[in-house]
Amino acid sequence: MKKLVMVATITASLIGLSACSGDDAEVVVETNEGNITKDAFYEELKATAGESVLQNMVLKTILESKYEIDESAIEDQMNMYREQYGDMFEMLLQQQGIASEAAFEEQLRMQMLQQKALSDGVEVTDEEIEAQYNRMINEVQASHILVEDEELANELYERATSGEDFAALAEEYSTDSGSAVEGGSVGYFSRGQMVPAFEDKAYELEIGDISEPVQSEYGYHIIYVTDKRPVETDVEALEDVRDQLESEIAATKVDSTQAQEKITQLLKDADIDVLVEEFEDTFVFEDPAADLEENVDVEEDADADTDETDDTTDESAE
Repeated sequence: MKKLVMVATITASLIGLSACSGDDAEVVVETNEGNITKDAFYEELKATAGESVLQNMVLKTILESKYEIDESAIEDQMNMYREQYGDMFEMLLQQQGIASEAAFEEQLRMQMLQQKALSDGVEVTDEEIEAQYNRMINEVQASHILVEDEELANELYERATSGEDFAALAEEYSTDSGSAVEGGSVGYFSRGQMVPAFEDKAYELEIGDISEPVQSEYGYHIIYVTDKRPVETDVEALEDVRDQLESEIAATKVDSTQAQEKITQLLKDADIDVLVEEFEDTFVFEDPAADLEENVDVEEDADADTDETDDTTDESAE
């Protein structure tokens, strides 16, 4: 079968459409020029996004049957985004193609379910959980210089640690135009607000330290930590968020191949039978053992052909 894609988002409006109405004449849109029936709407959705929506819905059903998530954790996440973006929150959702806060909340729920699945059986230490919690209750103030070239990054690191003014270097060289005009300052941040490589290094550094170049998907960062302090907002007690942190940390320990294998195995174990004819092969998985056997047969046939060729060559030589 085609490789199933890990589900990161769910379109709430499509999930709500679970089946075609038995009444073909049921109208969902009326216009002066003609109407659109629920049946026509369903058929169009099947044709344009049917398989991906079906995969999403099936996986969501399986995950919800096997794992539980803390609904209060979802609400906490939603409140964090509302506070962080304020009146801009709904506009940002629309820019990302997300229809509503309810649809975004559904995405968060699905992501947490997947984290539960991927973390199942993965060992996480108390030290790792405590380190992540420390990032929740403390924030870092830092500046950085971002460049695309590693050689330039190493040169700027040497100059910064040799006493040159960090802010002046950031203003001249950093490709992060937003922070460059502020001398490289990115202000205060806490857990989850920076790319992982940046965040990890920033929390490792002491106040006044400058890091060697740290690579992320944006380029090479030279990070200068200028302050650390407790966060101003209230944070839940460690024991109340331990399970959530454990799942999140465990998920980072599973690579993309392992993640795909875990999700695929969940789907296989569910014994899925699709009753919609055009999608009946959506969850038909290839059998690696059969593929191996087929490859062995091909190799044996090739060896046999080679032997026959060798025999013919020998006879010709005689």
